[in-house]
Amino acid sequence: MLFDKITPESAGISSSQVKKYLAGLEKQGMPMHSVLMMKGDSLFCECYFAPYNKDSLNRMYSQTKSFVSMAIGLLIDDGKLRLDDKIVSFFQDKINTPLPKYLEEQTIRDMLTMCTVGGCPEWFGSDSPDRAYHYFNAKRYSIRPSGTEWDYDSAGSQVLSILVERLTGKRLFDFLYERLFSRLGTFNTAKILSARGGDSWGDSALLCTSRDMLSFARLLMNLGSWGGEQLISKKYVKEAISKQVSNRSSIKQTAFYDGYGYQIWRTKQNGFAFVGMGNQLTVCLPEHDLIFTCTADCQGDDGIGREYIINSFFELIVNEISSESLAQNDEEYNALDEHLKTRKLFSVKGIEPPALQQKINGITYECAPNRMEISSFRLEFADTYRGILHYTNAQGDKALPFGINYNEFGKFPQLGYSTHTGGVRSTDGSMYNDAVSGAWLDEQRLLICVQIIDEYLGNLAILFSFKGDEVSVKMEKCAEDFLNEYYGTMIAKMKK
Repeated sequence: MLFDKITPESAGISSSQVKKYLAGLEKQGMPMHSVLMMKGDSLFCECYFAPYNKDSLNRMYSQTKSFVSMAIGLLIDDGKLRLDDKIVSFFQDKINTPLPKYLEEQTIRDMLTMCTVGGCPEWFGSDSPDRAYHYFNAKRYSIRPSGTEWDYDSAGSQVLSILVERLTGKRLFDFLYERLFSRLGTFNTAKILSARGGDSWGDSALLCTSRDMLSFARLLMNLGSWGGEQLISKKYVKEAISKQVSNRSSIKQTAFYDGYGYQIWRTKQNGFAFVGMGNQLTVCLPEHDLIFTCTADCQGDDGIGREYIINSFFELIVNEISSESLAQNDEEYNALDEHLKTRKLFSVKGIEPPALQQKINGITYECAPNRMEISSFRLEFADTYRGILHYTNAQGDKALPFGINYNEFGKFPQLGYSTHTGGVRSTDGSMYNDAVSGAWLDEQRLLICVQIIDEYLGNLAILFSFKGDEVSVKMEKCAEDFLNEYYGTMIAKMKK
């Protein structure tokens, strides 16, 4: 039965090796949310980093594109679409300007393989809420013949999602649930957020559990078959997970530059993968009957983090796994089991709080003009290991609790961020869930790390560097279309 639990030894790998892999991720400072590994239909590793658990919905970002690919495959099965159809033929009502010749020639196949004409500008800052209209009418500053160069085109994936909804008359999630998810018995709490304009946000906004991702991966490992029923064309799935084009454009070889299928990446050892921003990753290795999935928020460090997560997975797990079961080792398994039970979300760590912490406790600092529009702040420490950053910005007075060397969980105090519809500012007073930790890096420098752990993921680093009665503050955010008020530097001085 799907998700039955087995020991790593039953899967052909030692418990100590799995523990070594997980420990390595934490040693590297990876802000992981989950790590799951499955051999056949059975889980031999299911690790969650509290407060995340098996029922937690995680934003999957561009892994959503692989689901759109399967929706396109279903439309091909239904005779409503062909790979060589030109995309413009379905959107004549959205075209309000003469199109470049290359865009007129662009096919569904070109879009699935990311071999589009390119050049579509970002939609978040555009005047048009209609992403299909924006795709066909926005001025393109670079363009190439369709079907030539591979270049990641997120906007094109969104247009494919909109096409699914046009041809089915259903929301993307509802269509997938009716045809696939309901048969898998998963995705019962999942959803897809909306894009500005009301279409499903099909290139970025599926929220589901890690187990949901495993079931989808298993369906594709089965070439579209489930419980003896062919849910989607075997031919289409085989093409989708196979190398259709090369996606390598430099001398550097990275984890997912082994080719590209239909909105699905290829990996070494004849595998395929779904890849999302922040390192939402799923890797399928048919020759080992092995599936790996993880969720995280490595935004700002996606590339380096991704290389470590994947390369160490191949080195420590894939290359060590046996086709035969190993002898059980209760001591090693119990050590792994205890490790799995005690994982917590990443928090910054530092030295013991210095004498400076008490000296600045409750002191108000007045800020020189800055792009964050923060006029003043003060740090209050209720005790040695818990603080609150009070500050005043354009919205008014704010309070951000944080733990010293551990996370305080609460609500990030900024208002107006998008909720169920991306790119649309909320007005209902909603705030994102957060996890906030602080660490003294040395006697003079305090780092506060904010992790947004909601339907949107993001992170913010605030570095305070104290000298006498002055302090330099640097804020760096990594988040898509929010936390923009928290990026820049400022100088502040003790209020007299």
